[in-house]
Amino acid sequence: MTISAVTDYLLPATMRGIAAQAVAALGVLTGLWIALSPSFLTLQHGGGNAAVANLIAGLAVAAVGAASLAGPRGFAGLQSAAVLLGVWVIISPFILDAKFSIAAPMYWSNIVSGGYLVVLALAGLANRSAGPLADRTRAGPGPVPRARTLIPAGPALH
Repeated sequence: MTISAVTDYLLPATMRGIAAQAVAALGVLTGLWIALSPSFLTLQHGGGNAAVANLIAGLAVAAVGAASLAGPRGFAGLQSAAVLLGVWVIISPFILDAKFSIAAPMYWSNIVSGGYLVVLALAGLANRSAGPLADRTRAGPGPVPRARTLIPAGPALH
């Protein structure tokens, strides 16, 4: 295995690949915010909340984003899971409020974070399902053409 083979795999070669990596990275950051936000918001505002539910959901979102970063173009199944997790983050404060006292800022944090996550995941799915026509950097499947050299390889045949 050569170094160029490794770098060809690790670096997304197309704009679709770069967009998928960006969506996955933003998903990881959103997941970390969802997991850690109860600590910040409850220290500033009174009232208990369902911090454990946010911690679990946030870590799951971060794990989905990190797993999507593993592939150069993301994974559609993981982005579908991110949509479901985003919907859970949006509705969870309303469901958990019956048992736990949830601070008002947590409602807003979960609604905004969950909505952002759903939009990110849907953008990733749209990017994923755009098909080969969205690949603007290559004409299609097949080998990449070699660059022309200025030095001839041997005597010219006429």
